[in-house]
Amino acid sequence: MMLDRRVNEYLDSHRDESVRSLVEFLRIPSIANNSADGSCRKAVDWLRRTLEGLGFTVEELPPRDRPMVLAQRIINPAAPTLLIYNHYDVQPPGELDKWTTPPFEPDVRDGFVYARGASDDKGQLMAHLMALEAWDKTVGLPVNVKMLIEGEEEVGSPHLKDVLEAHASRLAADAAVVSDGGWHDDDTPTITQALRGLVYVEITFHGPTADLHSGIHGGAVVNPINALAACVAAMHDENGRVTLEGFYDDVDEVEPAILRQWESLRFDESQYARELGVDSLAGGEKGLPVLIRRWARPTLDCNGICGGYTGEGSKTVIPSHATAKISTRLVARQDDNKIVESIKRFVASHTPAGIRSTVEVFAHSPAVVLSHNTLAMKTASDAVAEAFGKTPKLIRCGASVPVTGLLQSMGLDVILLDLGLPGDAWHSPNERFSLEQLFGGARASAAMIQNMADMAR
Repeated sequence: MMLDRRVNEYLDSHRDESVRSLVEFLRIPSIANNSADGSCRKAVDWLRRTLEGLGFTVEELPPRDRPMVLAQRIINPAAPTLLIYNHYDVQPPGELDKWTTPPFEPDVRDGFVYARGASDDKGQLMAHLMALEAWDKTVGLPVNVKMLIEGEEEVGSPHLKDVLEAHASRLAADAAVVSDGGWHDDDTPTITQALRGLVYVEITFHGPTADLHSGIHGGAVVNPINALAACVAAMHDENGRVTLEGFYDDVDEVEPAILRQWESLRFDESQYARELGVDSLAGGEKGLPVLIRRWARPTLDCNGICGGYTGEGSKTVIPSHATAKISTRLVARQDDNKIVESIKRFVASHTPAGIRSTVEVFAHSPAVVLSHNTLAMKTASDAVAEAFGKTPKLIRCGASVPVTGLLQSMGLDVILLDLGLPGDAWHSPNERFSLEQLFGGARASAAMIQNMADMAR
């Protein structure tokens, strides 16, 4: 099956316009945890204009400050239906002085567009929009298309489950494509077959009712920072294993056939370390290969810790409280609810006298494993092969995309059609997206639409 010549020619002849549209979209600083400034609303308005211009009906679903966008174009109720998921929210830019160019002033150079959200996830969303436009402006869409575009993915998708359950019948589809990840390397097209789950909590140790003078009261009052640091440090043993009770109970070993496929992938550990700016890859459990640690083993990490005085100069205090943000990444068969309870028990058992502890759960979702023998997977694999000239390999990803498991639980055949590259600097300064991935991704999306239509004939 070959992509319709007219669709392919439209994509090729409108590359410059597509890049300009992406740059316009990237200028909107739709930071997930800063929705009060109205930028998420601007992103939603941009999407509404774009999708309505392609003949879609567009509506907003909760929450009000970071609404999900549901867009539909039903050309024939009897035709196959494709659901596409992306998100328009982005991470905060972080340290601005680490950016070569400002994060919300997109810069196109050396075959990449640099901006916050370029690869995660506006560039990948744009690839699908380009495909839809090419079909619409040439021969017309041959399948029904629904799009669900979220505004809270970067903060754990707190409303996603409720919205999906409330609108399950309206989101019914023959296949669902999620594009929110990346390839294994720059030259090997891949389709992701599994994702790790997530538990994200905030632990707070409360001490005195106010900051105290460390000279007058030091030695009498327990310091919340010291106590919390000890608690966090105790979460791993000397071999890098997580010490929470039952943490590894449901973890399976990787099948030999899968291991052999991973061993065939190109992976240079030294180059990977250089790309990350580290001199060793000693994290996680000792004695395990890097790819297994990244893809097939659970982890626990402290994402942030704060308390006391952090301004310029000195201020000798015993702080009133200290806070740590902790995330765990889970693998197949681990129960995210069970891990939440294990964290709570661990914190309670490591809270010393004189300290009161609280654990707030921000987000949790199970790991996901997708079948690679479905018709939808074949349509996606063939589309990627046509777009990029190579048959894609199946890989896993250590990150979490909550929508994947939720869509799977609704009975949808989910495909992870990712377009990012390892050097795209997700969540870091100088995030970027390859223009070749943008153009190739648009071809892959367009080809998958054609494959679905052809198989239905």
